[in-house]
Amino acid sequence: MEISNESAIKKPKRLTSVVWNHFERVRKADICYAVCIHCNKRLSGSSNSGTTHLRNHLMRCLKRSNYDVSQLLAAKRRKKEGALSLTAINYDEGQRKEENIKPTILKFDQEQKKDEPINLGSIRFDQERSRLDLARMIILHGYPLAMVNHVGFKVFVKDLQPLFEVNSAIELDCMEIYGKEKQKVYEVMSRSHGRINLAVDMWTSPEQAEYLCLTAHYIDEDWKLQKKILNFVSLDPSHTEDMLSEVIIKCLMEWEVGHKLFSMTFHDCATNDDVALRVKEHFSQDRPLLGSGQLLDVRCVGHVLNLIVQDCIEALREVTHKIRESVRYVKTSQATLGKFNEIAQQVGINSQQNLFLDCPTQWNSTYLMLDTVLEYKGAFSLLQEHDPGYTVALSDTEWEWASSITSYMKLLLEIIAVLSSNKCPTANIYFPEICDIHIQLIEWCKSPDDFISSLALKMKAKFDKYWSKCSLALAVAVILDPRFKMKLVEYYYPQIYGTDAADRIKDVSDGIKELFNVYCSTSASLHQGVALPGSSLPPSTSNDSRDRLKGFDKFIHETSQNQNIVSDLDKYLEEPVFPRNCDFHILNWWKVQKPRYPILSMMVRDVLGIPMSTVAPEVVFSTGARVLDHYRSSLNPDTRQALICTQDWLQTGLEEPNQSSPHQSSPHPAIPLAIEAN
Repeated sequence: MEISNESAIKKPKRLTSVVWNHFERVRKADICYAVCIHCNKRLSGSSNSGTTHLRNHLMRCLKRSNYDVSQLLAAKRRKKEGALSLTAINYDEGQRKEENIKPTILKFDQEQKKDEPINLGSIRFDQERSRLDLARMIILHGYPLAMVNHVGFKVFVKDLQPLFEVNSAIELDCMEIYGKEKQKVYEVMSRSHGRINLAVDMWTSPEQAEYLCLTAHYIDEDWKLQKKILNFVSLDPSHTEDMLSEVIIKCLMEWEVGHKLFSMTFHDCATNDDVALRVKEHFSQDRPLLGSGQLLDVRCVGHVLNLIVQDCIEALREVTHKIRESVRYVKTSQATLGKFNEIAQQVGINSQQNLFLDCPTQWNSTYLMLDTVLEYKGAFSLLQEHDPGYTVALSDTEWEWASSITSYMKLLLEIIAVLSSNKCPTANIYFPEICDIHIQLIEWCKSPDDFISSLALKMKAKFDKYWSKCSLALAVAVILDPRFKMKLVEYYYPQIYGTDAADRIKDVSDGIKELFNVYCSTSASLHQGVALPGSSLPPSTSNDSRDRLKGFDKFIHETSQNQNIVSDLDKYLEEPVFPRNCDFHILNWWKVQKPRYPILSMMVRDVLGIPMSTVAPEVVFSTGARVLDHYRSSLNPDTRQALICTQDWLQTGLEEPNQSSPHQSSPHPAIPLAIEAN
């Protein structure tokens, strides 16, 4: 009965069978066809043909979702006015593979009465599945565990599904999900051939308790940047630097990823260097870390930039106070505001910005307030002459300080905004932005104004501490960007170091070659029969135990491999840089180029995965410390860690399909792990 002719006319009358939800009735001349909306196959649509052949086609249509036709037909018989199917969100496909449950489409006839009950027919209710789905919902959205005992929630669930029994011990279900999800993460990281980069963050609570958050960053086999929170550990109030390194070592050993450690990024630049050193020494007992751990200790760029901003805000504290009081005075009444606007028009101010007060805990709002007030400088200067009640006017020198420092804050805000808006923050994106800040700090230090120059020197001292520790990692990462290679280092270093630039460039060149040689040695060790942790030996190519030329095969491999390794990095650096364009995606580029640079691509995966900043985008402008909210801080340590880690894992699973573009926004807003406060 299958027809192949073309047609394009709508069905002439109402079709009552439920199968017509999956077909469109069209007519050509005097012949009616039924066109499958899934595969576009055309079958007979004549009223004399019935619908049996249409149902049979639905059963074998390969492009159709797995609709339960029997349930649809049963629902149709019980309620002729509506066509119903239920959407099922399957959080744990591995757990219910045997049920072969797939999403279906929810459809209602327009004539269906909204308040009339719908008979679900033969649709089966699954208590176990619903119970775990409730626990996942609580974890994913950060709802309190006690919500299952709320009267309103119980009434809602009872009306929605009378058969569902709410489990008051929902914490146990959450712990069960945590165990299963943790095993999945463990298996994924165990199978990964690349190394991991660890972000180490410190948190506090309103009760001044301290926590350690460890997050693994790595690039997976499909060249996607991944992030997994591994641990959220409560620290002893009297913990020392020694204890901190022991906690990190214990967590890495629990996950069995210590031998894969490539770098550690600490949020605070003031963290003792000995912490990273102790971790390095512990895991280097079994195998030396790559490059002797030269990239092991990294500090968060977002944190150091916020420290620099805090210097600006503190230096301008008295001036900012005057500006806030000035804005308050102007906005106290409509009469005062009207007088101020008249003065602004008299001095030729046509700004479209309205005066507003900042939020002191968000420094970007402080910058915007200052920037707006500076546009009305002339009006404020005349206001004190026309209004005796205005007593907080700024002096000319204070206006100059405000203008200079606001320009510094503008540069920092623009750079932080660029870095935090990138949805795929690989390590290569930071070098040019940090170099621009470095160059500007050098210029600011030359200011003839003692107030400005002393502030710039204070800011530069913090920056220099960061730069001395992280400049090599920043440079190596940008060299592995085919749009820049060594050229960007050669462009910026003369502006930063002047006559010493050549020596500094050589240090960077030697550093990346040294690191590359370690990867070459690692690759050679595999072929020599030395198995490294997380790796396996290649199979033997000969079954003849009497082959006397096995040594020759080894010799050929070593000599030719060394030649290839030497040319691998050199070939990459000698080739022209890739044209810069906004659509460039570095991970996609290296994924394609991996066969050309087999050893170098291994190094690229590890270096580009370094988290140069650990500050979440939603709190990047916060002036407060990392403070856990009251709800999570009140939980017992095991439950708190389970909820925080599992929330991260479930949310990551929702975001992964949209990670293909570095500029693409996620459809799921970030679920805050905690809050930032003063």
